[in-house]
Amino acid sequence: MTIIKLLKFIATHPLNRDRKTDALVRFARWQIASRLLRGDIVCDWVNGARFFARKGETGLTQNIYTGLQEFSDMAYVLHVLRHTDLFIDVGANVGSYTILACRAVGAAGLAFEPIPETYARLQENIRLNHLENQVACLNAGVGNSPGTIKFTGGLDTMNHALAQSESDSGAIEVKVVTLDSILKDKEPSLIKIDVEGYETPVLQGATETLKKESLHSVIMELNGSGARYGHQETKIVDMMFDYRFAGYTYDPFTRSLQRLEGKSRESGNTLFIRDVEYVADRLRASPQFEVLGQRL
Repeated sequence: MTIIKLLKFIATHPLNRDRKTDALVRFARWQIASRLLRGDIVCDWVNGARFFARKGETGLTQNIYTGLQEFSDMAYVLHVLRHTDLFIDVGANVGSYTILACRAVGAAGLAFEPIPETYARLQENIRLNHLENQVACLNAGVGNSPGTIKFTGGLDTMNHALAQSESDSGAIEVKVVTLDSILKDKEPSLIKIDVEGYETPVLQGATETLKKESLHSVIMELNGSGARYGHQETKIVDMMFDYRFAGYTYDPFTRSLQRLEGKSRESGNTLFIRDVEYVADRLRASPQFEVLGQRL
């Protein structure tokens, strides 16, 4: 992301629209601090949650500027989950969603991250938030069958499974598991899937998981990256519909849901919900959370 695009993203973010100056001050402070201070910087976040950040970690530093980088989806996690739930994070990266679900809300968690270096950062954030007994982390990718596949290794939040047409001199081989094999005795409530186009194999390995009545929501990144593997996102939407999930958008300010036809066109993520009345009741009953001095 170029500096101009980043500043536009910061200025137009829903939590910054009426506080642009404050947002730009946070941006400037981070730019200075990340250059002057060596090592990781501990950042306070939501409801006692914290994270380690360092220069260049876009998946976390944008939360410093905006409060919640992926505003509607992250707020949905805060509002819909309860401490009795199980949150599944497929493609956890360094743990933004897991920290929100498990530290800010108090849910149990299971986080998958295939890249060893990123996995180490994820574990650091788990320890920082004292979640060692609440969150299980697996250094593995997720797909349609157990085995190993090659991943890119130096693209931060954009790391992904190599397609047949790709080559990468820094590629690494990682273990792959299926959700069905890991979750066969578990009752997940919400699954977040961020796998840079590898969604179809993940879902193919989750046919039993998707049938579980405990699973009311799936947040899935659908940004067109599946084309590198020959996967069509319209088929993913159809697959989710077969499991009685429909696409929705969420407004955290009004706590309202709006039905979609297909995937979300406004962001890279699409929120899939089953039993929308049950979910809507949960959203309305959730306590408020303070983010950047604003209550949601």
